[in-house]
Amino acid sequence: MNYRRLGKSGLKLSEFSYGSWVTFSFQLDASIATECMKTAYDAGVNFFDNAEAYAEGQSEVIMGKVLRDMEWPRDSYCVSSKVFWGGEKPTQRGLSRKHIHDACHAALKRLRVDYLDLFFCHRPDRQTPIEETVRAMDSLIRQGKVLYWGTSEWSADEIRAAYGEAKQHNLEPPTMEQPQYNCFVRDKMEKEYLRLFEDEGLGTTIWSPLASGILTGKYGDGIPSGSRMALDIDFLKGRLESEVGKNMIHKTKTLTSLSDGIGISLVDLSLGWCLKNPNVSTVILGASNVDQLKENLKAAEAVDKLTPDVMERIEAVVQSKPEAWTDW
Repeated sequence: MNYRRLGKSGLKLSEFSYGSWVTFSFQLDASIATECMKTAYDAGVNFFDNAEAYAEGQSEVIMGKVLRDMEWPRDSYCVSSKVFWGGEKPTQRGLSRKHIHDACHAALKRLRVDYLDLFFCHRPDRQTPIEETVRAMDSLIRQGKVLYWGTSEWSADEIRAAYGEAKQHNLEPPTMEQPQYNCFVRDKMEKEYLRLFEDEGLGTTIWSPLASGILTGKYGDGIPSGSRMALDIDFLKGRLESEVGKNMIHKTKTLTSLSDGIGISLVDLSLGWCLKNPNVSTVILGASNVDQLKENLKAAEAVDKLTPDVMERIEAVVQSKPEAWTDW
């Protein structure tokens, strides 16, 4: 396993990490979750990603049980949570000081840890002043309950506003952002955030590197039972069945031929493609069984095969590179 710094911080995360978005509770029970987390940890994974919204907190409960049962040294792994969707009541949602405080303490209890290594604002909250959110995160860091805080799917302007408030009031700024990133979804990582990488040293923990499974090639002939798309998640199905989704599946078939030609799997090609971006701190895997996880973890071995020529051939297929900023 290789390790990368989380932006300009001194924290080194494994280039592959393991997340539990729709797997824990929905697809995995505690025993399989234990096997997957142990497999990841034994392979060198040191970051496990979670959120209060995942399975309404049950995902963190399962992960917390695994962490307790495994008895790994607390200084050998990092664990995260995210705050935004904690419930239906007004005080259970958003990024107010109260909800951030309550969500952090609830996550600590569910995960059975004394502190969170990473704590993300799961989405921007336009009804709460950014200063209130930044101060709430700074307070948790000063109390030792959170080590690093960040954002997820925020715009560059919103992240810059957080940096501005932190610098103005001598508060802890965000360290990382968690965007979706794969060879079909690229605008934020390859265009919008570029100045943030250069100016602020923003780290990234990217999600959906396989485009919710599309880049495994398994959806070429419909939705197989037991797959992520087979779950009752409307926006995933909607994207798959849209014209955009159908076009992605068509391109995936061509990418499969390309990967076969250089002697690697489509999964290896897709995950390796993400690792080629130096602004990626870690790629979050969401495998739902041990065999799948082992296959994903081997993708690091394929990076050397993604030569400039191969990357150009991939680009010719996906045709998704963002337009560069105009240099006036």
